[in-house]
Amino acid sequence: MNADAIRQLIEAGLPGARADVNGEDGVHFDATVVCAAFAGKLPLARHRMVYATLGERMGGEIHALQLRTLTPEEATA
Repeated sequence: MNADAIRQLIEAGLPGARADVNGEDGVHFDATVVCAAFAGKLPLARHRMVYATLGERMGGEIHALQLRTLTPEEATA
């Protein structure tokens, strides 16, 4: 698994989202995801939305994913 594949999965699973994913070792990644659908949701709910786009890859191909989840308004503040 690579960072670009994870970015594509997140962006496909969360329409309108923009994701910036990094990870040098192929199993540990960090991502900043900006999505309007995060509005009004607590961080845990936002993270669950992102994890849902990755499905069974979490804990398998993706050992760890550190997330920063923002609405477009939060991203520009």
